[in-house]
Amino acid sequence: MTSLFGRLAAIAAISFAATASFAQESTNRVATMTDWNVFTEESPKECWGVSKPTEMNNTRDGQPVSVRRGDVLLFVTFRPGKAGEISFTGGYPFAGGSTVDVTIDGQPYQLFTDGEWAWPGSAEDDAALLAAMKNGTTAVMTARSGRGTQTQDTFSLRGFTAAMTDAEARCK
Repeated sequence: MTSLFGRLAAIAAISFAATASFAQESTNRVATMTDWNVFTEESPKECWGVSKPTEMNNTRDGQPVSVRRGDVLLFVTFRPGKAGEISFTGGYPFAGGSTVDVTIDGQPYQLFTDGEWAWPGSAEDDAALLAAMKNGTTAVMTARSGRGTQTQDTFSLRGFTAAMTDAEARCK
């Protein structure tokens, strides 16, 4: 568990500081591929693809509810010499100890949560999910907030492969 916690903490610091703030504030968008945007930064060198959900559903006790959420974003971040790292922010603090269930065209995956962020548990899980996303049409992220709201966010994967190919090539 220590290595998983260490990885999550390191990714949280890097992803939050770099990816989240840049995606929200960066003017360095270099490409748009259908439903995915590609951004780059030079110092440190990072490239990422990011998308917003095409559909969002929020329920509590099985009933639709209106809730206030921050930015809901799905990222894949590339750094020189490293494979792509997937991260997701649901726009709220996830329930402690919970996971985000990901379904790519019916195939299940899981992300581990920490605060408002979630990631695959290992580099192998990143690679498997990334491959599934390249071959898929939609990614559905199902999660639970600290207040008990169940969320289901659907992301289009149209343009995903082209965006990831572009982002990765820019960060070699």
